Amino acid sequence: MTIEAGDSVVTSREAGRNVLGHIVALWRYPVKSMQGELVNASVVDQRGFLGDRALALLDVETGKVASAKSPRMWPHLLDFCAAFVEPPRVGEPLPPIRITLPDGEHIRSDDPRVEEVLSRATGRAVRLISSNPSGAKYEYYVPDVEGVDPGGRDFYTEYPNDMFQTGSLHDTAPIHLLTTATLSRLSELYPEGRFEVRRFRPTIVVEATETVYGFVENNWLKRGLRIGTVTLRVTIPMNRCVMATLPQMDLPRDLGILRTAAVHNRLQIQTWGQFPCVGVCGLVRSSGAVRRGDTVALVD
Repeated sequence: MTIEAGDSVVTSREAGRNVLGHIVALWRYPVKSMQGELVNASVVDQRGFLGDRALALLDVETGKVASAKSPRMWPHLLDFCAAFVEPPRVGEPLPPIRITLPDGEHIRSDDPRVEEVLSRATGRAVRLISSNPSGAKYEYYVPDVEGVDPGGRDFYTEYPNDMFQTGSLHDTAPIHLLTTATLSRLSELYPEGRFEVRRFRPTIVVEATETVYGFVENNWLKRGLRIGTVTLRVTIPMNRCVMATLPQMDLPRDLGILRTAAVHNRLQIQTWGQFPCVGVCGLVRSSGAVRRGDTVALVD
């Protein structure tokens, strides 16, 4: 089964005033913390997009999962690119992933040399994993900037670490939604910054209706959404750490990205405290498919 881009499943007429916007981009990240790929459509289940975060790197020496959130350990991980050699199909094994190294070299995930090549490119002995390793941890760094507390220190999180227990390699949630309205508002607040989608790594980018402005996703918290044939529950804001500030490809390092979110969209997340947030997390309530162009609408 493959999914092709097409017309919205839920039309404005059907959803009425509950329409929030429509999908302008869908992103899948086949290897954790590497650049992902734009897709026209995807099957979605409780683990998220089919093939999203299918693989990750595990550091052999430390037993920690490689994450760009730890730039001291993995300074160039965001300069790697990953894409499936062919579209994943439901009910079939995932196809191999083509990984492009920062120097332009290519290696496939099914190549027997892949771990040797990736170890040389990252400067660490690594192996590819496809599931949460028992007892493993990943490391993330929170820089010392205004409004970020506590900053200037490293943290560690133990797997299985996705708070919704989907069994995936996601750090927080299987679905991450971000609106163009939020990116526009951040750009207004800090015009020197480049608030591009790549910095925030959402799976679903929504162009909100013309009548809304600002951090509109905050209004979706604890509510249900229907996108295509999928229904979601918006759970918590997406808190931000150093990752959004890192250089990647042609984007420069910029602590102002995180500082702007901290000053203007600092939100309480459950009982953990207040954090700079951009976008929201989603939990899949019913599986289905999403396509670029699908309407996003509130549901009970």
